[in-house]
Amino acid sequence: MPADLEEKTDRYETLLSSALEAAEIAPQEGTPLYEAAVEFREMAASYLEDGRHFRTQGDPVNALASFSYGHGWMDAGARIGVFEVPTDGHLFTV
Repeated sequence: MPADLEEKTDRYETLLSSALEAAEIAPQEGTPLYEAAVEFREMAASYLEDGRHFRTQGDPVNALASFSYGHGWMDAGARIGVFEVPTDGHLFTV
C-alpha cells in the first residue's frame, strides 16, 4: 500500500515543529559552535515556514520535502552535539 501523502506531511510538520521546540542550544554563547547551532536552528525554522507556505499553495510534495530537510538540519545538529535534545528516540536519532 502506498504512503498517504497528507498523513506523512502532517507527521513531518509536527516532527519538525516539535524538534524545534525541544532542542536547546548546547555550546556557550559567543563560540563558533554556538553560532553553528543558531544557523542550524534558523535553517530548520525557515524550512518549517517554507513547508507551511507550500501547504497553503496546495503543494504537499514540496511541503513534505521542506519539513524533511528542516528536520535533517535539527537531527544533524543533535548528532554533532550543538543541541541538547531528549533521548527518548522519538524526535531525534541520537
